Parts: sequence; C-alpha cells; structure tokens
Amino acid sequence: MAFIFMLTRNDRTVAEAETHLELALAGGVRHIGFKDVGLPEARLKGLRDRIAAAGGTCYLEVVSEDRESELASAAAARRIGVDVLLGGTRADEVTPVLAGSGIRYMPFPGRVEGIPSVLHGPADEIVASARTLAAVEGVHGLDLLAWRFRGDVEALIARVAGATEKPVVVAGSVVNPAQIAALCSAGAWGFTIGTAALDGVFPAAEPGLAGQIAAIRAAEAAAGFRGVGWPGLDGA
Repeated sequence: MAFIFMLTRNDRTVAEAETHLELALAGGVRHIGFKDVGLPEARLKGLRDRIAAAGGTCYLEVVSEDRESELASAAAARRIGVDVLLGGTRADEVTPVLAGSGIRYMPFPGRVEGIPSVLHGPADEIVASARTLAAVEGVHGLDLLAWRFRGDVEALIARVAGATEKPVVVAGSVVNPAQIAALCSAGAWGFTIGTAALDGVFPAAEPGLAGQIAAIRAAEAAAGFRGVGWPGLDGA
C-alpha cells in the first residue's frame, strides 16, 4: 500500500504515539513513521520495534532546518534502526552518515524552510533539484512537499515524478480523497498523512482515528494506488 501513516502533528511525534500505532496496525496499515522531535529516542525505538514485529516498514522524517540538526537526525535514524529516512536537504552530507546501514533515503527536493515546512518555487528549480538529488548515490527516492507549494501542485508532482525513475512520496497537507486521486494520477509512489488523521480532518463515515484510517485506505484503493519499485515496500 502507498499510505504512510505518520504518528505526528504539526511536525512533532505525538505523546499518544503508541496508542495511535496500535489503532493503525489494527486498521491494516503497515507503513508507519514519526519525527525525531517530540518523544525521547527510547520511545521511538519502541515504536520501531513494534512496527517491525508487525511486519511493517518504519519511516523517520527529518524536519530540522540547520545542518547540525539534520545530520544529528540522520544519525538518530541509524541508531533507531528505521527502514526509510524521509526529508532533509543535504544529501551529500547525509548519505555518508547512512552508508552501510541499509536505510533507504528520500530527501526533499527544492528549497524547504520553516516549521511546518514550506516548499518554495519556482517549479523549474524544484524539478532541477529533484534530478540532482535523484542522481546522488545513496538517494533512493524523493519526499515532495507538494501541497506546501504555492503553484500548480498536480503539475509539479507529475514533473518531479517524471524527472526520475526513483519513487516519489508526497508529504504534507494531504487532507481529502481528491488529493490522493490527484497525486496517484500524477505518478507519485505514495503519500503521508499525520495531522489530518489525528485531528479528524479527512472525510470519514466513522468517528475517531480508526474511522480516519479506514477512509484514507478506501480513498487509496479507489485511486488505484499500487506502490511499486521497492521490493519489500510494495504492500501492507
């Protein structure tokens, strides 16, 4: 499945992460992530262990803006033992930190600033950045903040997805089925949702997080999503 559930709100891992994780697993989600901000590393390791025990794939997304913090996040990803590192912008410096770990790495293309992170244009520069990053040895895909961009979002996703054969995950501000259908049609490999699900924003027939997850998975299926390209990451 292409849906990556983030145990995060406003770019921080939430205090109730363990409870939310169990609901997500019960709902059939097996791609689950968190940020390295909000909880101590010991609890993040516990989340990672539970995800692994359930046969899932664990993601950590970097939200740090400065160089030292970004490299520290990469080192934390290695210590925690996540499967995929999302985000960050300094690929040339992060890849040596991850070398030999087996962690797949998907940095942000374009100029990303602020918390919550915002993607700045123009689109041509973002696409050029995507090509450059995708060519770096040790970069396995891209993490695109598509709906944090002020412009033609669907066209941007299609251009970035077309700029590389590596998978593109759309992160940030995905809040309804129409967006899921659009990013699927544009060629994205997957998408993340965190705050929208935890806050009950995604349109759903049932209340609570379980209802949110069911609605998101239904929208994913209706869009025709099939994550492809990475053995071991292609399904729930």
